[in-house]
Amino acid sequence: MPETPWANKILGKHGIALHKTDGCCVGVEVNCRICLSARARYGCSMQYEDFFAAQVAALKREGRYRVFADLERQAGRFPLALYHCPSGRRDVTVWCSNDYLGMGQHPHVRAAMHEAIDRLGTGAGGTRNIAGTTHEHVLLEQSLAALHGKEAALVFTSGYVANETSLATLGKMMPNCVIFSDALNHNSMIAGIRNSGAEKHVFRHNDPADLEAKLRQVDPKRPKLIAFESVYSMDGDIAPIAAFCDLAERYGAFTYLDEVHAVGMYGPRGGGVAQERGIEHRLHVIQGTLGKAFGMVGGYIAGSAAMVDFVRSNAPGFIFTTALPPVIAAGARASINHLMQSNRERHGQRDRVALVKQRLTAVGLPLLDSESHIVPVMIGDASLAKQVTDLLLDRHDIYVQPINYPTVPRGTERIRITPGPLHTDAMIDHLITALLDVWQVLALKKEAA
Repeated sequence: MPETPWANKILGKHGIALHKTDGCCVGVEVNCRICLSARARYGCSMQYEDFFAAQVAALKREGRYRVFADLERQAGRFPLALYHCPSGRRDVTVWCSNDYLGMGQHPHVRAAMHEAIDRLGTGAGGTRNIAGTTHEHVLLEQSLAALHGKEAALVFTSGYVANETSLATLGKMMPNCVIFSDALNHNSMIAGIRNSGAEKHVFRHNDPADLEAKLRQVDPKRPKLIAFESVYSMDGDIAPIAAFCDLAERYGAFTYLDEVHAVGMYGPRGGGVAQERGIEHRLHVIQGTLGKAFGMVGGYIAGSAAMVDFVRSNAPGFIFTTALPPVIAAGARASINHLMQSNRERHGQRDRVALVKQRLTAVGLPLLDSESHIVPVMIGDASLAKQVTDLLLDRHDIYVQPINYPTVPRGTERIRITPGPLHTDAMIDHLITALLDVWQVLALKKEAA
């Protein structure tokens, strides 16, 4: 039987030893006599379980294997959480949550969910177009439209789904569409653009000049869509939204802005960076999440009534997916409505972020400067990043996760700290002391203090 070069390519690139039996059996170094006859009979040379195990082993060797800490968030105590570890249970302080404002435990949100579950039960009963649209979904979409000053909004099961299915639908169904995508766009945006099948041009990150150069290359008569984010979650930098809108208006392009890491936290009503800068009316689509600053789960788009209806009527990721439970919709609406009226949480977060950045800089830890609430501390090696987070957890009861490839490029591994309004001065003192201890134990490089 023929050999299988594809198996050699898949496994061999990870430095995994291969062997052959009777010229056709290719697999990891195992005793394969048990399945040799079956492979010879059916012509399949891949040992599936060995392949999966080899891939995981490769991740572990590279230091990129992800270990999920068993945490139990406790209402009223956040950012403290109960850590279930081999030696028992203990309190840890969470410094990497995307529940940026602590709304996941807010009493108004919890009360709204208790009332809704007693009144409505649990699940939505099906997809929105068959059995799952409830009045809570309608009210939530009205609140989201009001949040962004748009005519309409549409709720999805997650922010990822909102991006993937909306961009795929828009790009596929607008005839002869060309999509221009920022080089650091989130995977959900990349997947949606890819699935659209539309012609794609990637422009340099946050670079209006490069975007304009690429816009000039396209027939002015063709539909064009510019997709970008406001706050980029790994570096914490913010897009030049107004400049991109200027280009969109000059070249007749449709704008799609992901505000996932900004909604709730920026703008006088929490609508995001575009709202803070007074330009959200210039965006055709604003996409956001309910799963970060609003403390819930789900995603959405907001825009014109015609655009939202178009996506609602054509997007497979909406049409064929069971709707969010109405209790989730009720909780999200309570969170949104509260943050549209209250600035206390936003001001508290900004105070904590500024203090953490100031303290990190003062002691010379390698902070990547950012203009947002994201606080990246650079390490530059996957294995070291994992050691840093392990020591922080084991020695200091501080929980952060290492950020490795493919989330960030190799060589830019880091920890990503997200201070919130509920982190106290004492917690910040403890964080800085713990980081200095870990840096000393691992002999990591510091910046000039």
